[in-house]
Amino acid sequence: MPEFDTSHVKNIVLLGHAGSGKTTLAECMLFEAGLINRRGSVQERNTVSDYHELEQERGSSVFSTLMHARWRGYKINVIDTPGYDDFAGDVVSALRVADTGIMVLNATAGVEVGTDVIWEYTERFKTPMIFAVNKLDDDNADFDNTVAEAKTHFGSNVVVVQYPLQQGAGFHCIIDVLRMTMYKFRDTGGKPDKMDIPEEEKARAEQLHRELVEAIAGNDEGLMEKYFDKGELDEDEMRDGLKKAMIHQDLFPLFCLSAERNMGSGRLMGFIDNVCPSANEMPPQLTQKGEKLSCDVQGPSCIFIYKTVSEPHVGELSFFKVYSGTIKSGMELVNETTGSAEKLNQLFVVEGNKRSNVNELVAGDIGATLKLKNTHVNNTLHEKGKSIELHPIVFPVPNMTMAIESVKKGEEEKLSVALHQLRDEDPTVVVAYSPELRQTLIHCLGELHLSVIKWKIEHQQNIEVRFIKPRIPYRETIRRKADASYRHKKQSGGAGQFGEVFLRIEPWYDGIKDPEGLTVRGREEYPLDWGGKLVYYNCIVGGAIDTRFLPSILKGVMEKMNEGPLTGSYVRDVRVSVYDGKMHPVDSNDISFKIAGMMAFKEAFRNADPQILEPVYQVDVMCPDELTGAVIGDLQTRRAMVEGMDAEGHFTRITATVPLVEMHDYSSSLRSITQGRARFTMHFREYAAVPVDLQRKLQDEYGRLEKAEV
Repeated sequence: MPEFDTSHVKNIVLLGHAGSGKTTLAECMLFEAGLINRRGSVQERNTVSDYHELEQERGSSVFSTLMHARWRGYKINVIDTPGYDDFAGDVVSALRVADTGIMVLNATAGVEVGTDVIWEYTERFKTPMIFAVNKLDDDNADFDNTVAEAKTHFGSNVVVVQYPLQQGAGFHCIIDVLRMTMYKFRDTGGKPDKMDIPEEEKARAEQLHRELVEAIAGNDEGLMEKYFDKGELDEDEMRDGLKKAMIHQDLFPLFCLSAERNMGSGRLMGFIDNVCPSANEMPPQLTQKGEKLSCDVQGPSCIFIYKTVSEPHVGELSFFKVYSGTIKSGMELVNETTGSAEKLNQLFVVEGNKRSNVNELVAGDIGATLKLKNTHVNNTLHEKGKSIELHPIVFPVPNMTMAIESVKKGEEEKLSVALHQLRDEDPTVVVAYSPELRQTLIHCLGELHLSVIKWKIEHQQNIEVRFIKPRIPYRETIRRKADASYRHKKQSGGAGQFGEVFLRIEPWYDGIKDPEGLTVRGREEYPLDWGGKLVYYNCIVGGAIDTRFLPSILKGVMEKMNEGPLTGSYVRDVRVSVYDGKMHPVDSNDISFKIAGMMAFKEAFRNADPQILEPVYQVDVMCPDELTGAVIGDLQTRRAMVEGMDAEGHFTRITATVPLVEMHDYSSSLRSITQGRARFTMHFREYAAVPVDLQRKLQDEYGRLEKAEV
């Protein structure tokens, strides 16, 4: 028999901006539950959550960490998450399996940008939420301002359940307006004394109590009738009403904390086991087929993999949530994606870097297993004979790109394997080789994310790597027409080579008329993989070139379009008309006309007012109002065109278009300008002409490179 049934398992994720105190709160919860006998601290590098060597080096969370606490007959699974947007992938995956989120707010800073970013994810998952105002013992704490900002950002559904009697160094009393009780803590924190609310605070407490009761009743017609009849709701009615409202995101209860001094965590845990929904009280999961999958221990066995970690000397550890049925050690499940069978040889409950074997886990619980052969993040595993596939996690899109290479020659294959493993562990990392740029590119969520990637490769895979600035995928085109010819003639001991081609090139655009002064005998249109088109005309008259050589001329043109004359970049939006030439009855062949076509195209291109195009991206920046000017100023140094500014609460959303070449160090620059209080996203908008001076510089650089390679 499992130790806890589904109704007594609660899944909580700790969320919040970096430095808000999530890891310290997790430590308090484990201490209060008796799982640890001494609270660690981030400064002393001995917390259960931030156990990874890299996290201890940095002094902040980098990865999500699973823990659990036994509390008054309940099992509370706690997932601590990092606060920087660079590690949003771990936040999203944790939200996917949590049933309640605790948004930790720093009372000295109010609602920070990271909080807003995370809130967008919670709305996507429709996660029931609790707000916990932390650091109320700090001299700069401002509870009322923090609550006001929370209501401004997240709506009037934020309801105060607790408020501090004092703030700053004197913080030691919390007034609970749900239970209408004051909790008084010793300086060392821990279990408080329950006391009557002081006379001078009764009016405020009663006003907040009425607001809370009315908010609860306002979301339930039955409770509203009882409230009208009695003028009050009892504690059980309020608890049930709060649970329903939280499930539908109609109310977000707000609590008080000093995690550093362990004040308020016990009451928060009591609220979790009393009020927060279990997985079986949440709406059923929808499968990819649109079918409902209820969290029922009697249902078909089904788990979802939300995270994987590669452990040295052990292998891959897969974290999962049981969405249906009972999972037992030794059970064999089928991976819906691959169709392969996976045996769960061992089941674990996890405490940071420690694992404990269990025999079974029931629907709603979270655990881990080792050494699944062909299973990765976002895979659904289910019992044989079923067809169940849950919706995958949609991870944040990378907004930073670097080229990566091994420092030592001969380690390219080893690096490729390491990058593949890294991608399996972290789906927000995208790795691709670009034939166009001849570089391996790594796309990630920011500079901090990149530093973690480098650390992992060098410390876990023992491969020394360097990141270099990626080349820019420029494009080349022309602005006017030009004619050119080229004769390829080569004599050798046997048969020679001969081919002469006359052609015209012109800019191509939709609706362009057929070439003037030429007789069109055939037209072919080729959409290019890299964007734009090549339109190829046969305008040969009198049999000057046999039609069988036209594909060879086209092949030569395409070869040069793959490596443009100006910078070696792809050529786009060109019309080529072959209108004359000469053949030799013996020496003409395909290779001759391919070379002639290539060289004629190259000469014509240089005479057709060639133009280099650069990729331009739309960049959206979310920053605090007071930093808008500094952010815009920095963007303008990057040749940005600011298209608009929109107010969103206390933040401003700036929309601009910026050439990709100017965005190389933007992540670190924005973090420096705003002290990490802003974030940005970017996506491709268009190709646009580069300035004249930059075109000249790019051509000169390519010319020097060509000479060096000769």
